[in-house]
Amino acid sequence: MQPTSTSHTNDPNRDTLRSVSSSRLLSLDTFRGITVAAMILVNNPGDWGHIYAPLGHAHWHGWTPTDLIFPFFLFIVGVSISYALQQKDRAGLAGKIVKRSLILFSLGLFLNLFPKFDFTTVRIPGVLQRIALVYLACSLIYIKTDTRTQGWLVGILLVGYWLLMSFVPVPDFGPANLEAETNLGAWIDRTLLSGHLWKTSKIWDPEGLLSTLPAIATGLSGILAGTLLKSRRPEAEKAVWLFVAGCFSLLGAYVWNGFFPINKSLWTSSFVLLTSGLALQGLALCYWLIDVQGYKKWTKPFVAFGVNAITVFFLSGLIPRILNMIKVQQPDGAEIGAKEWLYQTLFVPYFESPYNASLAGALTFVLIWFGILGWMYQQKIIIKV
Repeated sequence: MQPTSTSHTNDPNRDTLRSVSSSRLLSLDTFRGITVAAMILVNNPGDWGHIYAPLGHAHWHGWTPTDLIFPFFLFIVGVSISYALQQKDRAGLAGKIVKRSLILFSLGLFLNLFPKFDFTTVRIPGVLQRIALVYLACSLIYIKTDTRTQGWLVGILLVGYWLLMSFVPVPDFGPANLEAETNLGAWIDRTLLSGHLWKTSKIWDPEGLLSTLPAIATGLSGILAGTLLKSRRPEAEKAVWLFVAGCFSLLGAYVWNGFFPINKSLWTSSFVLLTSGLALQGLALCYWLIDVQGYKKWTKPFVAFGVNAITVFFLSGLIPRILNMIKVQQPDGAEIGAKEWLYQTLFVPYFESPYNASLAGALTFVLIWFGILGWMYQQKIIIKV
C-alpha cells in the first residue's frame, strides 16, 4: 500500500474501493463510510461476551443489522467497479485487476497469520480474501460483458447456488441439507482447505469457497446499480429506480426465504436479495439526499472513513492484536493484554451494565478512528492498494 494525493483523479491504478474526486459520487463515498464505520463498531466490542443482540450476527438462519454490513460493502465494491473501470482502453486492465486482487488477498492472509505466522494452521478464507475474489470476478465480468449478460449472471449464480445447496447430495452425509457442519459448502471447504478454516468451527467457514459464488452476485448487483447511476436519466428518476429495484429484491428475498432461508454464513440466494435490496434503498436514500437535494455538510466524517476503507479495516484488525501482545501485570500477579487492561481500567468501572461498557469501548474505538481518518482526509492522505 502507498499513500497518494486526492489530486490524481485520472490515475487508472487508484483503489476501486474508494472515491476521491468530484467525478465520483459523494453519496457513494458516504454510504461506504457509514458501512465501514459500522463494520469497525461491530468488530471491536469491549467484551465479546457482552454485546447487544443487534450488534452480533444471527446464530444461523435469519439476520440482524450486523449481518448487513459485509454484503453492503461487497455491493459498494460493485458500484465502485462500474465507475473506476470505465475508461475506453481496457486492454491492460486485466493484469491490474489480478494484481490488486492478489494484494487484497495477501493482506487478509497477513491478518490471519499475525502474530504467530503459523502456516500449518492459518485460516485461508477471510473477509479481505472474499473481497479480493469478488473484486476479481466482478471486475473481469464487467470489462468483458454487457449489462444484459451481467443481469443474467446474477440470476444464474443465485439459482445455481440454490440448486447445488438444496438438491446435490453431500458425500459421507447423505441428502442435501443446510446445517452448519453437513451442508455441501462445508464439505467442500473441509475437503480442499482442511486445517485452514475458521478457528471457531474448524470444519466449515463463513467465507467458504462455494458461498463465494452468490457473494459475486452481490458484487454484480452493485455493478448494475452503478450502471444505472451513470446513465443519462434524470437524477431524481435514478433515485426512484434504485428504490423500486430494492423493493422488488426484498420481495424476492422473502419469497425465496420460504424454501432457501436467509443465512449470512451460507450467503444464501435469499440473503443476497435481502441485502442487495436494502443496499439499493440505502444508496438511493444517500443519492437523493446528497447528490440530488444537496445536503452535503454532514457527510465529511463518513467520507473520511470511505476514502480509506481498506486501510482502516486492516489497521483496526491489526492494532488490537498488537496491544494484546503487550502484557500488563495485575495486582494478583496475573498478566493481561494491554487492550484488555485499557478496557478494564477505562470503561468497566464506570458502567453498571457490562453491555453498556462493552458498547462504550466499541464506540470509543470508532471515534478514535474518526479523528485519525479525519486528519488524513484533511491532509489529502489516501492509502491505495
